[in-house]
Amino acid sequence: MPKRSLSFLLAAACLVTLMLVPIGAQGVVFTRVFVNGRSVPVTFNDGDSFRVHAGEYRGAQCRLAGFNTLESFGPAHQWGDWHPYELYINAKMATYNGRRGTWHCTTDGSRDGYGRVLMDCPDLATDQIRRGYAHAYQIDDTPSRNYYLRAQQDAIRNRRGMWAHGVPDYVMTSIHSADEDRSREVHYNRLVSVWDAHTESMQHHDTYEECSWVCNDEIRVDMQPVRAAARRLREDAQIAPLVADFFNLHLVEFVRRFRRLGVLPEYVQNPARDLIVRRLERERANGMLGETHTERGACMIHVPFERRYGRNQAACLRGHGTTPGGTGHH
Repeated sequence: MPKRSLSFLLAAACLVTLMLVPIGAQGVVFTRVFVNGRSVPVTFNDGDSFRVHAGEYRGAQCRLAGFNTLESFGPAHQWGDWHPYELYINAKMATYNGRRGTWHCTTDGSRDGYGRVLMDCPDLATDQIRRGYAHAYQIDDTPSRNYYLRAQQDAIRNRRGMWAHGVPDYVMTSIHSADEDRSREVHYNRLVSVWDAHTESMQHHDTYEECSWVCNDEIRVDMQPVRAAARRLREDAQIAPLVADFFNLHLVEFVRRFRRLGVLPEYVQNPARDLIVRRLERERANGMLGETHTERGACMIHVPFERRYGRNQAACLRGHGTTPGGTGHH
C-alpha cells in the first residue's frame, strides 16, 4: 500500500477513535480540571481551550496560555510532507488528549482579546507539547518557559505528532486578509517560532480569496556553525557572565536570529546586547556563521470565520480539503 494512502487510513482511524470517546448522560464529555485548587468539570472545544461548568468561572470560555494547537475547523495547515487533512487529525487528537486527562490550572481572571479567561495549565501544556499535539507559544518576542521548549525539542527529535513529516522554523497560526479591516495600513499573519516560541508578524497588504493558501518563505540557516557560534558566546570571557541566566537554546536563537535578520531578540539588553552584536558582526564578516537559503515553510488556508462551520462551511474545508498546490482530495 502506498505510504500516503496508509497515512490517510491511519488518520481516518484516529478520527473514528475520537468519535468513540465516552460521553455523559447529556451527550457532553466532561473533564476534571483543578482551577485555582478547586475541582471543576470542563468541556474541551479544542486542545487549547475549554468551557468551565461549575465554580467561580462557571460558563466562562477559557484560553489556555503558553501553547497552541492547530486549527480544528478543517484541513487548514500544511508544511513538510504533511497533507492538510493529516494535520487536521492532529488537531482533533489534541482535543481528545485534553479530554482524557486530569489537569491543574490557575487564573487571576484576566481575559484575552476575544474575552476568554486566560488559564495557565502547565501539566496540560507540557503533555500536549511533548506528544506533538501542540507547540509552545508566546504572544510577543519573549521565549517560552524552558520546560515547554525542552518538551518541544524532545517531540521534534522523536518526530512525534505534528513534527513527524517536517519541521518548519515557524508555524503560521493566523492570517488576516486586507479586506478584513480597511482602516489598517498594514495587515499581518502570525508566525510562531519552533525554536523559542516567540511571535513574529508577517506584514503585508494582500487581499486573500476564500480558500487560498498563504505560505511563509523562511530564511533558513546552517545550524552547525550557528550552534558553534552559540558555544563561543558561552566561552567569551566578557559575554559569559552576562548570559549566565540564559539556556543554551536561547544562545542558539540569538545567533540564528542575527544570521537571519541581523538583529537580536528584543529581550537581550545592554551591556550584553552590544557585546554580542559586535562579536557576531565580526564572525559574520569572517564567514563563521554559515550560509542562509530561502525555502517554503508553513502554510495556512484563508477562510473567513463565518465560513468555517455549519451548513455555510467553505467547500475547501470539506472532505480531505485542498493543498497549497491547488489540488483537492475528496
